[in-house]
Amino acid sequence: MRRLHVLLLLSTAGSYVIAADAPRPRGVGPESTVAKFYKATNSFTCISNPAIHISVSQVNDDYCDCPDGSDEPGTSACSHLSPLSPSSPSDISISDVNTTLALPGFYCKNKGHQGNYIPFLTVNDGVCDYDLCCDGSDEWARVGGTTCEDKCKEIGKEWRKVEEQRNKALGAASRKRKELVVESARLRKEVEDAITDIQTQIGAQEVKVRNLEGQLAEVERKERGKVVRAPAQGSRASVLAGLAKGRVEELREFLLDVRKQRDAGRERVKELEAILSTFKEEYNPNFNDEGVKRAVRSWEEYAARDKPADGDAAHDRDLDEIVKPDSETGTIQWEEWERPDDESDVEVLYKFEEYLPKPVRDWVDQKLRDLRILLIENGILAAAGASDTEPKAVVDARNSLKSAEDELNGSKDTLTRHKEDLEKDYGADDVFRALKGRCVSKDSGEYTYELCWFERTKQKPKKGGGDTGMGTFVRLDSITVDEEMPPDGKGLGSGRRVALRYENGQHCWNGPNRSTMVVLGCAETDEIWKIVEEEKCVYRMEVGTPAACEGAGNGKVGEGVRDEL
Repeated sequence: MRRLHVLLLLSTAGSYVIAADAPRPRGVGPESTVAKFYKATNSFTCISNPAIHISVSQVNDDYCDCPDGSDEPGTSACSHLSPLSPSSPSDISISDVNTTLALPGFYCKNKGHQGNYIPFLTVNDGVCDYDLCCDGSDEWARVGGTTCEDKCKEIGKEWRKVEEQRNKALGAASRKRKELVVESARLRKEVEDAITDIQTQIGAQEVKVRNLEGQLAEVERKERGKVVRAPAQGSRASVLAGLAKGRVEELREFLLDVRKQRDAGRERVKELEAILSTFKEEYNPNFNDEGVKRAVRSWEEYAARDKPADGDAAHDRDLDEIVKPDSETGTIQWEEWERPDDESDVEVLYKFEEYLPKPVRDWVDQKLRDLRILLIENGILAAAGASDTEPKAVVDARNSLKSAEDELNGSKDTLTRHKEDLEKDYGADDVFRALKGRCVSKDSGEYTYELCWFERTKQKPKKGGGDTGMGTFVRLDSITVDEEMPPDGKGLGSGRRVALRYENGQHCWNGPNRSTMVVLGCAETDEIWKIVEEEKCVYRMEVGTPAACEGAGNGKVGEGVRDEL
């Protein structure tokens, strides 16, 4: 009897251990928030409808007993509750019953790889979904004789290999991004230093402009006060002497030109005579060509004539003397003939100041100038130099002022551009500043597409022709994407992504101006992955760059990257 009691105790304890370690039903994930509902051994409570209790034997019996489908985690019996399934006439809406699917899907353990949920619609559908359920557990009923082997070992090994390569690439891209951040900081510091230098330069240039403005005003004031004398008329002899001198110079230059033409003509005649003489000596008399024979006879007749002398040395010496300027030969002293006769009384009066001591002369000169300027400013006297041309001193002073003003305006424009550049959005950590002006291109069919960071996008035909502008950079933006990441990692994945807007490109025939949205993904190098024309003349580029990798570790741009495996 004692032995029987001990056996009963052991049996009861063993049953408790078995109950405690009972495995989860097929299709239930390891998450405690879900698995805890399947620990009871006597009955099952519907997850979203706790008032409904069913027998444990009804779990995974391929019949949907719970309104939320929680009793069928391992079959497709409740797949009609999925929002992807079409509604049917049998669907009944009851206000106090929750018919929302309570489970995320059928859980594949995928031992040797990564566990994953798949839609209930794919359970026992006769298709091996190895991309989601590599252990083949989704086809446990072997519908239609379908047998799905466990390939998690091979798939997991390949996935880990690809993932290792991807992580290496992401690590290298992250390091390159840090280099870009450092480069951007250096470029920003250069702009800040340039702003400081230009501001100092502008201060000095403004002082220079003010000084030159004062100098111009003073020069104009002095020029208005100058006493201008009419030029001396001179005698008739001096006027005739000036005319004769001009005529002689004109004839001398003409003689020089004629002599040069004569010498050139002589050289050309000598060259032609040498050619014809050689031709006469070397031609073949047996060659029956009337044209050649006629040319030879003409040359013989020309050579037999009397030739004028090549040149007379004495004649050339006479020409040399004739063409020499009168200032060298001394034949005519033009200065004596052009000089006015005697000083007039007015000229003597103008020299009155020369007889005064220098201090008195300077004082008198200044007072006279001030008096004249006062009379001119009040309209009593006319300003000196009524002609349209300004005095040279005024022109020089005004040119100096204009040059200084141009330099000042140029410095101000440069300062404005630098300040606008500092205020421009170059993304987190100012990282895109280091890429500004760089270009990356990709061949695609008949065209080569080019992206120049923060400048422009364009399309280049391979068979000749002009480039087509696809937009000029306008602003930095961000968009939400939801795409499957390809195995090579050259994709956008899912989450928020940085986007560059390029607008106001070349006008499209019978359409809008071309525009491009450049969506960025994390990559080790700058590379255009894909170009599509979403609608007429509206383009989308997917581009990889290290600058877009900031979200890999801090959850900012690029967060929410999902790997479908």
